[in-house]
Amino acid sequence: MDNDEITVQIAETEEQLRLAMLDSDVEALDELLAPELMFTNHMGQVLGKSDDLDAHRSGLVKINELVLSDQRILSQENVAVVSTHVHLSGSYAGTQAEGNFRFTRVWAKGSDTVWRVIAGHSTIIAA
Repeated sequence: MDNDEITVQIAETEEQLRLAMLDSDVEALDELLAPELMFTNHMGQVLGKSDDLDAHRSGLVKINELVLSDQRILSQENVAVVSTHVHLSGSYAGTQAEGNFRFTRVWAKGSDTVWRVIAGHSTIIAA
């Protein structure tokens, strides 16, 4: 598989992730996130897969809008890095939030040939 094919696969998988986050689809998120996920949020907290799933499952996180733009994908054989601008609105623990972020995600293809997020980072984009 060449890098162009991988890039298309990753773009499609990113869209699956976006929809799963919007719907708080814990089952889909469970499939898309690697067990060893390490995600650093915009506040510097390092979270794992169970933290993310629990936040969606409990309703702690509710995403109303998640618009991606300026998506850049760097792909290799079994690893891809995505950097994307995200306009996000929703709530966290009942407090409304809206803003622009830059997300970086590292996708890896496991022995089962499924792409999963193994690492990520987000930062707030200053207005």
